Amino acid sequence: MHPSSAGIWASLALAGLANAHTCAYSKAMYGLNGTVPGVVNYNTNDACHPLYNLTYSDFWMHHFDQLDEFPPEPGVFLDIPAGGKFTVELADNRAWTSLTGNPHAVLTDWGDGLNHPDDYSVTNLGGLKPTTSGCIPSPNLHAQNESMAAGTAFAIAYESDISKVTPENLVVFTVLYNTPWKRFATYDVPSGMPPCPPKGCICAFLGIPNGCGQANLYMNPHACNVIVDSTTPKTIAPPQRAQWCEEDESKCVQGPKQMLIWHQADSNNIEVEGNDLSGHPKSPGYNAKCGFKNGAQDDIFVESVTSTAVSSRSAHSKRMKMRHEKSSIF
Repeated sequence: MHPSSAGIWASLALAGLANAHTCAYSKAMYGLNGTVPGVVNYNTNDACHPLYNLTYSDFWMHHFDQLDEFPPEPGVFLDIPAGGKFTVELADNRAWTSLTGNPHAVLTDWGDGLNHPDDYSVTNLGGLKPTTSGCIPSPNLHAQNESMAAGTAFAIAYESDISKVTPENLVVFTVLYNTPWKRFATYDVPSGMPPCPPKGCICAFLGIPNGCGQANLYMNPHACNVIVDSTTPKTIAPPQRAQWCEEDESKCVQGPKQMLIWHQADSNNIEVEGNDLSGHPKSPGYNAKCGFKNGAQDDIFVESVTSTAVSSRSAHSKRMKMRHEKSSIF
């Protein structure tokens, strides 16, 4: 790397310590080149801007900065292999990903372009200082260590036109616990996912941090396309609102779920109050606390919902029968 280039890239990394946020980078992301018409910005982080206390028209699909108006090139998709896996890069700037325009860039395992200890945490920051909220400063992961990373997700809408995507047709189909963390993140895909329309689907990367600063919402869209597997394609059922269920698993919503919308000016679909079981303020996230299992969300299909409903009715009938038999004894 030329000295001048090294200096510029090092300066960018250090400058990012204060306020950079993490989102998912792929060749098919909206805003890959930034949000200035006709300009290719290899140093963009527009897609990572956090969403907080915004109206639906502004936060949805990151419209407040017109990110949704900068799609990838036609025919460029993030491939979603049914029954397989896909990988994206979680970073706070395009410059720290394989999509960098710098041919001399030396990328690291982390989304801020820096090197960090293998056991990176607030107790082992490798010389950095923790944030004022006592968390890892860079990348801005809103976590004290890997185990505290709240989890991220991808959702899909079987629409090619991003303006037609709504909370009612955007379905969470995969979750990855303890992320965001390192740069590469690999997500599992349910088997039997149906094919997208000819012009593809719309997917969205999602995340809500578990404390460590402002309770932001993260959402950045990608053009995506499902690669069907040998399983007969299934039908995805309409998603329902998730709800907090850490204290009682029976309250977890079964079947397909909407993305979590929290701390926005309107259209929130989950509310929590009080502390969680660890004693910290409740924060909804893509984890077991809101009924999201780790990995492929295999219960998103009509067939799964029907099976669950039948099982629930059967269990209810058995309970009622047992109660009747007990009452008949006396």
